[in-house]
Amino acid sequence: MAASERSRPSLFWVLAVLVIPPMSLLAKIRVTGAEKLPRQGAFVLAPNHYSELDPLIVAMSVYRLGRLPRFMAKESLFRMPVVGWLLKRTGMIPVSRSASAAAAKQTLKQSAELVEHGRGVIVYPEGTLTRDPDLWPMRGKSGAVRLALSGDLPLIPMAQWGTQEIMGRYQKGLSLWPLRKPVNVLIGDPVDLSDLRGRASEPAVLNEATARLMAAITALLEQLRDEKAPATRWNPTDHGQKETGRLDS
Repeated sequence: MAASERSRPSLFWVLAVLVIPPMSLLAKIRVTGAEKLPRQGAFVLAPNHYSELDPLIVAMSVYRLGRLPRFMAKESLFRMPVVGWLLKRTGMIPVSRSASAAAAKQTLKQSAELVEHGRGVIVYPEGTLTRDPDLWPMRGKSGAVRLALSGDLPLIPMAQWGTQEIMGRYQKGLSLWPLRKPVNVLIGDPVDLSDLRGRASEPAVLNEATARLMAAITALLEQLRDEKAPATRWNPTDHGQKETGRLDS
């Protein structure tokens, strides 16, 4: 059996020592569908997003499965002292908010690099915390599917539930007690985009692929919550809400 990606020395070892022990006190993470995350090679992992603590839960889940948790992050963060260095050294991927030809070219380059180095990347397709009042996934953006389609990468949906008991949406600070609150993570089968390959530049194709991805994430969350999501996905613009803090477009 090939060694896991995390077995190779990297800055992630230092981060794991700093992050995993305290997080393990706060959250008891149970991952279902672990076999659906590729052990080798490139992939795009797309989770739901409703708490500022989500990235740490997702990162720990991915790390425990032997892969290194690399995220897409705003380009501006890469220009910050220390933070930018850390993002670059851990292989995080800068994302542009524009829909320009240069941004499209950047996506192609990023996909090629993921394939070349056999890396996975975590992309929140909602781009920010969901605005849905009941924390269901809201309307998705196209960044995750653009990346997957551009490099013909597996697009893997993920849902997690329970993090809100530790840190609710927009909550200041953590709810510490009781310790080791249960957080359930469910990884699904790759979204079938076979009929859309080679068409990442077509808006209609991106819309269709994004709809499939958000439906898959929502179905996973329905399993975790044991309830049905609303028939209509929440669209912030329909409710006069600004989608600030976007990491996707």
